[in-house]
This record gives sequence, C-alpha cells and structure tokens, in this order.
Amino acid sequence: MPRPLAGKVVVLGITGSIAAYKGAEVARRLMDLGAEVHATLTQGGAKFITALTLRTLTGNPVTVDMFEEPEEWAVKHVSLAQRAAAVVVAPASANAVAKLALGMADEFIYTVALATRAPVLVAPAMNDKMLSHPATQENLARLRERGVKIIEPAYGELASGAVGWGRLAEPAAIAAAVAEVVVGTGDFTGVKVLVTAGPTREALDPVRFISNRSSGRMGYALAAAAAARGAVVTVVAGPSCLAPPTGCEVVAVETTQEMHDEVVGRFGECEVMIAAAAPADYAPAQRAAQKLKKGNETLSVELAPTPDIAAECGRRRKAGQFLVGFAAETENLVANAKAKLRAKNLDLIVANDVSGGETGFESERNAGRLLFADGGERELPAMDKRGFAEEVLNAIAERRGRGS
Repeated sequence: MPRPLAGKVVVLGITGSIAAYKGAEVARRLMDLGAEVHATLTQGGAKFITALTLRTLTGNPVTVDMFEEPEEWAVKHVSLAQRAAAVVVAPASANAVAKLALGMADEFIYTVALATRAPVLVAPAMNDKMLSHPATQENLARLRERGVKIIEPAYGELASGAVGWGRLAEPAAIAAAVAEVVVGTGDFTGVKVLVTAGPTREALDPVRFISNRSSGRMGYALAAAAAARGAVVTVVAGPSCLAPPTGCEVVAVETTQEMHDEVVGRFGECEVMIAAAAPADYAPAQRAAQKLKKGNETLSVELAPTPDIAAECGRRRKAGQFLVGFAAETENLVANAKAKLRAKNLDLIVANDVSGGETGFESERNAGRLLFADGGERELPAMDKRGFAEEVLNAIAERRGRGS
C-alpha cells in the first residue's frame, strides 16, 4: 500500500461521541499510510475508549489530562503542535465542534488545535438533529471560514436508532483526507481515470423506458475520491438525481449505446478505467413512435442485447492500462464474478450482492469482495460508499505499483 504519510506526525483527537470506538480504526488507517500517530482523548472520549487501547495500537503515549506530568520536559501541547503535519479530530462531537469554533482550550486537543499551524481536519459525528441545528451549522461554517477541513459525516443508522446524516465518515476516507491535505497531491496524481456511473435507459416509447435501480452513487464516489487523490477524472454517467462529483469532467448519456460510444472514444487515453455503471443489458428491438396505450390484451416486447462496454474495453486494452469492473449479483456471487473477470479481461472486479439488505443499489453503503486477475481476493465489509471507494482505489494503487 502507498505510504504518503511516511515520516509525518499526525495528532488524533478523539472526543465524546459514541463513534469514539472508531477512533482506533482511524489511527490504524493513518498508520497504514505511514503516519506516526499521537492520540489524545477528551474526558468524554475516555468514557468510550481507553488510553491503553490507543497506546498499544500507536506505540505512543496518549494524553487525557493536559496537566499530567510529561514523560519528557517540554510544553507538550506546543511540542506536538510544532511537530504535527496535521491535527485531526475524529470523531468530533457537537460539543467539540462548538469548542473548536470558539477557540476554547480547556482540554488537550483544543490547545493543540490552537497552537498548531499545521492543517486541522474535523470529522463530525452526532445525532442528525444536533448536526442540523443552526448552532452546529454556524460553528461548522465558522471553522470552514478559518480554513479547517470538514470531513463530512455520512448518512445511515445512528446510535439513537434514527436514520439520517451524522455517522462518522469511514476511517479509510478520513485517513485519505488527511493524506490529501498533508501531501497536497495524492497517489493518483496526474493519472487519467475514466469512470462509468449510474444506470442507462432504453426507450420503449416516448414516455417509458427499461432501466434498473442504480443511483450512480458508487461511481460518483469513486470519481470524487480519485479526483481528491490527484487523478484527472472523466465520468461517463447515465441519468442520476445526484449532484455530479466536483473536480471531474462529467459526460451525460442516456442509453447503453451512447455510454459505449463515449467510453470507447475516450478509453485509449485513460490509464485506469473503473466500470461502475449498471448499463441495461437489453433494449427494446423496436421503439414505438407514440405512447403505447393501455388495453386489456397482453403486450409482448422483443428485446435485443446492448453492447458490453467493459468487455469491449477489455478487448481494446493496451499495455499499462488497468481495468476494473463491477459484478452486481443476486446468486452465486463469487463464481459469477470470476467468470466476468476472465471473460472481460479485467484486472479487478468488485463483486456485490444486490439481492437485498442495507448495501448495493439505492443505498448509501456498500460491501463486497475484490477479486483480482492473479487470483487474489479481499473482503470489504459494509461501509459508506466514499469509504468503499477509497478501499477500491487503495487496491488499484497497490496493484499498479506492482506493475500488474
């Protein structure tokens, strides 16, 4: 795995949010990127996770009481603030966000945030009503105005049982955001990435069409994550109600044939292609010129196969190009995905079970198994789609670094 934070000190502040237990994984993800992590707990954070856990994980002392006797004589908050390449507060409770916005310094992490001139990142995690409260939104806006990077919370089930915005962003996404800020450019700097996203629509008549449940969220998350890591990203996207990803060229299409033509026309220039779209496999052989009227008789529609975009790219690929596909399956997940991996001449396929549950189509979250052409496999547990995108990009970067 690329280690863009190698030799960098990152101060991690964990505050009194129920998501504090995820702070250990945030620390691990930062360490995976090479960071020397110095964790600190607020009094509230220490109610949810122990200093011993973090000390064992990071190999460094963990500060809870800023008036404790230091192991080495130095004004510790100043010393760490000077050494830090970044200060990240994850999770940041509503109380933590308010204290940071007001410049309070009653606990160690807040003194470090005031004393440092390194980038400060804040990952809020709280109840959706607390997040949407005008006071919290004003505090977040104040932090943004000061140049603090807010790592936006995710949507999903909250500790209260409600479903809404307020979940801590995935630890992988938090670590990637820190790397992006610290390094300035990411491990995909200058890499030309082509992403397909969303469904396609195949017209039956002027008002009806055949399509599927894809929202485009996974493809957009991959595109946004790649752009944040320095890639030059083009997205060929079918119809979606989502805002297009920032920092990307977006080419809007409707039919599978249109998506095929746009992708094939751009494929020769890309270095990485991620076929995350769910194009329709069949289209009506004939499109009715006028709206079909409802009657009592049954209606038969002849369907014709559409172009297989990923397979076409697999046939056209040149040396050095890295191809990624997705396999959305409702049965025989691994067997079907492996068959597609071979048939389409891909380097990596992401196998997703879309038979139901909390992940997949029309969901904020995803889970799946990464299957590589060399026989390697990696399981990815359920997480929000931006975090899932970061994991897929990590796998691509790792394999491309090996020359595969």
